[in-house]
Amino acid sequence: MTPIVMILTRFTLPVILCGIFCLTLPADPTAQPLTPVVVSGAIKGPINPGSQEYLERLLDSSQRVGAAITVIRLDTPGGLVSSLRNMVQDLMASPVPVCVFVTPSGAQAASAGALLTLSAHVAAMSPGTNIGAAHPVGIGTGGGKGSTMAHKAENDLAAMARSIAAQRGRNPQWAEDAVRNSVSASASEALELGVIDLMAHDLDELIQKLQETKIQLNKKEVTLDLRGAKVIEVYPNLREKVLTTLSDPNIAYILLMIGLTGIYFELAHPGVILPGIAGAVCLILAFFAMQTLPVSATGLILVALGVIFFVLELFVTSYGLLGASGAACLVLGSIMLFNPSATGVGIDVFVLWPTVLTVAAFFVAVLFLVARAAARRPESGLEALVGSRGRAQSDINGSDGKVFVEGEIWNAVSHTHITSGQTVRVKDARGLTLVVEPAKEGGP
Repeated sequence: MTPIVMILTRFTLPVILCGIFCLTLPADPTAQPLTPVVVSGAIKGPINPGSQEYLERLLDSSQRVGAAITVIRLDTPGGLVSSLRNMVQDLMASPVPVCVFVTPSGAQAASAGALLTLSAHVAAMSPGTNIGAAHPVGIGTGGGKGSTMAHKAENDLAAMARSIAAQRGRNPQWAEDAVRNSVSASASEALELGVIDLMAHDLDELIQKLQETKIQLNKKEVTLDLRGAKVIEVYPNLREKVLTTLSDPNIAYILLMIGLTGIYFELAHPGVILPGIAGAVCLILAFFAMQTLPVSATGLILVALGVIFFVLELFVTSYGLLGASGAACLVLGSIMLFNPSATGVGIDVFVLWPTVLTVAAFFVAVLFLVARAAARRPESGLEALVGSRGRAQSDINGSDGKVFVEGEIWNAVSHTHITSGQTVRVKDARGLTLVVEPAKEGGP
């Protein structure tokens, strides 16, 4: 072997082996992808546990793919304060920069949406959108403005808004005014007031404007590099869509009323089956929704007590007292069902009153039908013969005889003397023997 070949073999072989070894090493899971990734998602509709779960999954996806930034396209009228707090905490603690983008034109970030926008690393809006009006709203007729609970909720939310805005370097006074005075601002006004960071017509323009933007991320400054960024869209899954729909207090309340109505109808008319099945399904869905909502235990107990009173009215003669009490409990429980100090949305009055009055009227109607059916004369069986008129086929004098009633001949007894051919009236039926009496002329 020549000296040149020996030298090449000695130095080239280790290099090749080293290269093969390096290629077989697992990739660093924390390494950033060569092409910048923008994870995008849309929150449209009320802020509730469904949108909260979706946001958590969106942020988790961003972290797993090593995204440069997460963009949340927002269009919301507000929502539950309990869900808002959890979502704000997720945004504030996110290891990946987050941009809340109020879009498209005509969209809004009202109430809870305003605070969610303020909590993002970057706040952006499209022209023709608005932000603000974050004053907490009560449920039903309780917790109105001026009450102690409403005042406490307002102070708590105002302090939260001011704290978020100050931490993100935005206008804290405007944030507080949005809660206390329900102030609102257009996109251009919000940019001028220092409420948001930039304006963009769409996602592509937003990504261009975010290029080279400096962001404070966990006490360090990060400069965004989004050149040639790849956008990954994350959509809500089926569970999140269902939870978003059911977490609307209006939907939850309607499901509860339908469920109670179906169960009540099944108890009043056993064997119908379909109302009972539909009622059970609606009740399960209602309870699933209510576990995510700030439900008042007092209100729920009153609603249940009202239904119990209506059911008792079916079996107890109370001359309408139990039914009236049930209606009163149903109305009071519906009004008190949700806790006004723990939420920013509630049952719309145009849903509350028509629903509760319709359900109460249905209960009363079922009671009326059951009472009328109980008072009506039987139409089949031996009991249906009571009160019928017939003719004696033989003398009846304290002993068995024969009578012709409703086209048939029956055994009959009587406590008074009855002669053959005399018109009789059936008083009772004992087995296959009728108890009869002489019929009065012109009487029943």
